[in-house]
This record gives sequence, structure tokens and C-alpha cells, in this order.
Amino acid sequence: MKTIAVSIDESTLQHIDRLMAVESVPWKSRSEMIRQALREFVARLERLAEEEREREIFRRHRSRLNRQAEALVKEQAKP
Repeated sequence: MKTIAVSIDESTLQHIDRLMAVESVPWKSRSEMIRQALREFVARLERLAEEEREREIFRRHRSRLNRQAEALVKEQAKP
């Protein structure tokens, strides 16, 4: 694990300290809490980027996908 220096505004630090004061928190330190928050933030950004890539694929292939969906519905509607 590497150590880095991060500047945090006083208000955010106060929020972190208030959360850390609760006995039931799962973190042992501010650092652990911030690491967990960053992991979740990075995972969210990666998920959003993946969703955007998928949306772009759907946009690029919209016409073909619509034709395939219509053909499938017609096929399933046959007696």
C-alpha cells in the first residue's frame, strides 16, 4: 500500500469525523473509510463508463436491433 497526501476541506473532514464517532462503523480509521469511499467511487465511474459504451453500441446498431426485434415478435406471434 502506498501513502499519499490529500487535502480535504474542513467541512468534509468534520463529516468524516462525525461518522467515525459512531461505534457501529465498519472502519477502523479515517484512511480506511476514505479508501472504501474511493473504491466505491471508482467502481461507480467504471460502471457508468461501461454503460455509456453499451449505450453507444445500441445507438450505433439501433436499426438492425429494431428489425431483429420486430422479426422475433412476428415469429413468436405465429400460431
